Amino acid sequence: MAKNPPKNNARVGAVRGRSQTQNPKNGLYVKRNTSTGKFMDVKTSGGKFKGVRKEK
Repeated sequence: MAKNPPKNNARVGAVRGRSQTQNPKNGLYVKRNTSTGKFMDVKTSGGKFKGVRKEK
């Protein structure tokens, strides 16, 4: 059975090797590399990163 690609280059499933947590001081979400633990990016437009799992 053929599998059609997603529309608009959309991702299917979660991004691997990444997690996100909310900064308690400014309320913005921060993306983190799970293998090294280093912070990668901050979402300045507000809201959460799409497809990235959340840390507890």
